Amino acid sequence: MHDSHDFDQDDDQYVSKSQLKRDAEAQQALGNKLVELSTGKLDKIPLDDELRDAIALAQRIRNKREGFRRQLQHIGKLMRNRDTGPIEQALYQLENAHHEQNALFHQLEKHRDAILGEGDAAIQVFLDTYPSADRQKLRQLYRQAQKQQQQNKPPSAARELFKYLREVATV
Repeated sequence: MHDSHDFDQDDDQYVSKSQLKRDAEAQQALGNKLVELSTGKLDKIPLDDELRDAIALAQRIRNKREGFRRQLQHIGKLMRNRDTGPIEQALYQLENAHHEQNALFHQLEKHRDAILGEGDAAIQVFLDTYPSADRQKLRQLYRQAQKQQQQNKPPSAARELFKYLREVATV
C-alpha cells in the first residue's frame, strides 16, 4: 500500500506550518527590535541597503498606524530572505555591552568605596586588578578625599577618584 503523503523521504525538508509561522514571527520581532534602535546603534549592525532603507522608512512613519504596521510586516518579509545570524549576533553584542558597562560601573563604585574606607589595602587590591594604575595618584586622591570629608567639604576628590578608576579600567 502506498500512502499519498509519504514524508519518510522528505523528513529533512519538511517544516510544519506552525514552525514556519513561529519563524516568521521571530523575524518580525527581530525587525521590530531593529526599528527601535537609534541610528548610531543601527550603524553597528550589518544590514544591506534594502533592509536599512525599510527600517529608516518605518522609523519615519512610526506615528502613521496602518502604514507603520504594514512597513513592519514588510521588514519581517525582508528578514525571512536573509541570513539573520550576523544581525542577531550584533544585536546581542549591543545589548550585552550595556550590561557589561553597568557591571563595570558598579565594580568601580565598590573599588572607590573600598579605597575611601580602607586606604592602602584597597589601593593595593585595585592595583592587583589594574596594574597600569598609578599608586601615587590613587594615594593622593585618597588623602584629598579624607581631608575634604573631615572638613565637611563637597566630595570632589572622591568624584575625581572615581573618574580616575574609570579611566584606568576602560583603557
